[in-house]
Amino acid sequence: MVVVMEERASEDQIQRVIAQLVDWGFDVHRSTGALRTVLGAVGGAQQSDPRLIELLDGVQEVVRITEPYKLASRTFKPENTVVVIGDLRVGGDEVIVMAGPCSAESEAQVEATAAAVRRAGAKVLRGGAFKPRSSPYSFQGLGEAGLQMLRSAADRQGMKLVSEVMDINQIELVARYADILQVGARNMQNFTLLRELGRTRKPVLLKRGISATIEEWLLSAEYLLAGGNADIILCERGIRTFESYTRNTLDLCAIPVVQKLSHLPIVVDPSHGTGRRDKVAPMARAAVAAGADGLIIEVHCDPDHAKSDGAQSLFPTDFDHLMAELRIIAPAIGRSICLEPVARRGWGV
Repeated sequence: MVVVMEERASEDQIQRVIAQLVDWGFDVHRSTGALRTVLGAVGGAQQSDPRLIELLDGVQEVVRITEPYKLASRTFKPENTVVVIGDLRVGGDEVIVMAGPCSAESEAQVEATAAAVRRAGAKVLRGGAFKPRSSPYSFQGLGEAGLQMLRSAADRQGMKLVSEVMDINQIELVARYADILQVGARNMQNFTLLRELGRTRKPVLLKRGISATIEEWLLSAEYLLAGGNADIILCERGIRTFESYTRNTLDLCAIPVVQKLSHLPIVVDPSHGTGRRDKVAPMARAAVAAGADGLIIEVHCDPDHAKSDGAQSLFPTDFDHLMAELRIIAPAIGRSICLEPVARRGWGV
């Protein structure tokens, strides 16, 4: 259930409600907005009578939530969540672009790609050090050495870093270097990993599973939220359908659907969503037009010789052109994007 407190409810009144809910066995999650406090009560005794809560001082109303995802729903938190990482705001007015190589391969490759995407206006460097590959014989990443390369390049360019965590044993290591911890599609329902990430206080980018419904995706986000981590970013990266021309079918309908059901920000990955370099830019443009809060795009300084996902990685020149197009599209829907390439703003690289 969700307990909506009155606009002028005192802290003592709020604490009395929390104490009653805890006494009934509920886990209570507090959301304090600009006008009032909302308490999300998860679990508890089935025979609990919400009318007894409604009678407590300071309570405006008690709402039963029918969705299985309680904390991720707009009933619990009507206003949008904005994930704040330093001066970066994911879910605000600006469309945030994350870009970089599928995986760190060498210091020269990481540095060159990071400089190129930053010049074009990306604010987050994406890159993998631990790679979940379908074949055990494929390149698996450089591990901590790759993380060191990515962190160094991100710092040099004044960027944040997002990198994937594959296992609970990697959380501490990846969190040491990355600003955002990514959960890949194959791990969306790795509930042990999600529980542990819920206990961290690093933002988590949660990719949709290969064949996951939107409800299953939001339930995975619920694991993270239930652990106390409120900084969750959803990522639509395409789902597996009967269509075989593209690597996956990028479900752009998920953007408005998620935004109606949940307060969490949503970004789109057109690289994995299509698997084809020539389809990345059109789907990125469409994602921004559909209202995505951000994009995560694979860019490589030499994609034809990339050790992973070269066919879906943009050349830096193509990424620069795409960013110019997005600066035209974003204002048309009331959003902004990094207005000018870094070099033109005199920041240098």
